[in-house]
Amino acid sequence: MSPEGITPYLTPEERLPLLRLSRRIAGRNLLTRSDIAYLRSAIAKAVDDGSLARDAQGFNPTMHSLEVADLFCRLIAPDRHIVAATLLSDLLRVGAIMPAEVARQFDDDTLRLVTGLVRVTKLYDRRAAVTDQNFQKLTLTFADDIRVIIIMIIDRLSLMRQINHHPDETYVHEISNEARYLYAPLAHRLGLYAIKSELEDLSLKYLNRRVYTQIAQKLNETKTSRDRYVADFIAPLKDELQKAGLRFEIKGRTKTINSIWNKMTKQGVDLNGIFDLFAIRIILDSRPEDEKKDCWVAFSIVTDMYTANTHRLRDWITIPKSNGYESLHITVNGPDGKWVEVQIRTRRMDEVAERGLAAHWRYKGIKSEHDLDQWITGVREVLETGSEGQMEMIRAMNRNIYDKEVFVFTPRGDLFRLPQGATVLDFAFAVHSRVGSTCTGARVNGKPKRISHRLRNGDTVEVLTSSTQSPKQDWLAHVVTGKARNKIRQALNEHRARQADMGREMLQRRFKNRKREIDEATLSRMVSRMGYKTMTDFFVAINEETVDINTIIEAYDNVAGKTADTTEHTSAEQFVLHTTDATGPRQSHSDILIIGDDIKGLNYRLSKCCAPIYGDRIVGFVASDGAIKIHRANCPNLRHLQQRYPYRIIQSAWSGKIGQQLAATLRVVGKDDIGIVANITSMINKTPDTQLRNISISGDGMQFEGILVVAVPSLSTLDELIGKISTLRGVKHVERSQ
Repeated sequence: MSPEGITPYLTPEERLPLLRLSRRIAGRNLLTRSDIAYLRSAIAKAVDDGSLARDAQGFNPTMHSLEVADLFCRLIAPDRHIVAATLLSDLLRVGAIMPAEVARQFDDDTLRLVTGLVRVTKLYDRRAAVTDQNFQKLTLTFADDIRVIIIMIIDRLSLMRQINHHPDETYVHEISNEARYLYAPLAHRLGLYAIKSELEDLSLKYLNRRVYTQIAQKLNETKTSRDRYVADFIAPLKDELQKAGLRFEIKGRTKTINSIWNKMTKQGVDLNGIFDLFAIRIILDSRPEDEKKDCWVAFSIVTDMYTANTHRLRDWITIPKSNGYESLHITVNGPDGKWVEVQIRTRRMDEVAERGLAAHWRYKGIKSEHDLDQWITGVREVLETGSEGQMEMIRAMNRNIYDKEVFVFTPRGDLFRLPQGATVLDFAFAVHSRVGSTCTGARVNGKPKRISHRLRNGDTVEVLTSSTQSPKQDWLAHVVTGKARNKIRQALNEHRARQADMGREMLQRRFKNRKREIDEATLSRMVSRMGYKTMTDFFVAINEETVDINTIIEAYDNVAGKTADTTEHTSAEQFVLHTTDATGPRQSHSDILIIGDDIKGLNYRLSKCCAPIYGDRIVGFVASDGAIKIHRANCPNLRHLQQRYPYRIIQSAWSGKIGQQLAATLRVVGKDDIGIVANITSMINKTPDTQLRNISISGDGMQFEGILVVAVPSLSTLDELIGKISTLRGVKHVERSQ
């Protein structure tokens, strides 16, 4: 490519650099002569007809595209598709070329990249959402090809290098914020660490030039002395580690300017107060069975040689982080009273921290899902090889990495993340429960849509509401999110409770007119004999006038009359509740309430005071709102309820396994010894269908007491878990807490 034919488009200062860039790219032999001729002709034609022009900030799009392509060639081994797409995207965006033309001159894969670049670029009309972490995921979804994201990262690095002295400070700040909150985290995910660090440092430079300059000058002034200090610190340490028979590697490092500034901000100190400005990492070559032992041996050597700050000990070997990160961190007072952070880990631990399932991304505060981690780890490994043809390998790995989610905007640019299949109603409840409860529809991308309309990535949704609107039963068929479903059910239950209260008042008023009092026990028996599952259903029927009150009073008198004719005392077993299980009506000599996932339409909930799980002996209690609370038979609160309200007690049983894990609380007492907590949590994690939800530990150095909340599917599983924990060394007593 040459600048001939597009001279009016260039400044005199740009002609020579453009020629050099064109020759460098052509010299890589990634583009054919036909490709170059086509690009030169398309650019010249677009410039002549005015469709391709300098942008609002004065940048030459062609010059910038060439710089990005050249930078991509130097930092990452690209291919023909990457280079062509980088140079074609602006032409397609302004309509100077058509998609079919790109596919004909190049191929469908190049067209895929070009359209992906244009598509993602359109997102930046909504800059308010760029700093939202969800925007990273929306960008990945819109790109539909990870190579598009890599091009965009290189593009942003090129732009950041150019805007150092740009006169528009607002523009510089916008670009720098995007680099910090979007592109640097994406680069980190892909293992492009040098690019990530440069983006962060340049962002700090443009957003806070004074701080950047101060730190940079200080580091430059002290580089020689710092290198000498690290060498002096390591030398005697190496000798002692070798004497202990350890095989190891020691690395010294200095943090980036951005990392140092983050530390200074968080700790409220100046540069001299940064604990880990000097950082040493000891990586041990240990056998799997000796890993922990070797780490603690190295730890003892370090702390024998240098005074440790015990408040900054981080032991992620005894209890690794949830993402699998394992390491010992200790800050010691080195020569001349300077603080040095020492990290101790094995080769395997270091590999996990740096590569395994993107654990290092989470270590630096970037959250990502397990399946995405696995996939990007593969992409990352390909990038790290630096081999020719790596883009072809990545192309073959492409898939929709967020195919189970959609990302939508509010009119103000706020971004919401919803599951695939989410509707306008789901979005309304995600915004606010009140908005969801009064939703009548929405304008999606400016067009009116029903509450059941399914949303797509990038939609802009304006919810329409009405003060007279309220949740309906059929709304449950139009939502997929748990929040929306729970809020709808809650609103429906509250509405039914209000209806039931009105129905109760109507019945009480009728009895009062006849100068009679309602006996709750008699009423409960009558309600069950009339076929109602709950008292709430009964009172709602009165309010909705689907049952005649005179008929109710007659039925009540019949039940009361039969009671008067007998000498037996009314018991809880006379409360008859007609229920059905999965196979049909349940027949027994004494009516029993059957609960479980296969029982529909029954308003019951498990009591929080005793937290029953499948397998426990259970008893039901009819609450004042008509709902039935399920207690364990040995619940202390139940004894009180049995004494005061015997007529509300219902004998109950499980229909089968609930189908979900229920929470149970364990109290563990044992010897306060290092590692015992890790052994307990490991035992819980290894027990099938069991999950640790919460743990609270207290100890006095001699004895510890732990309160653990575990999720289990049944009592038998809980009993099995208690038995396993009780066999652990150091555990004295395990019991289920009330």
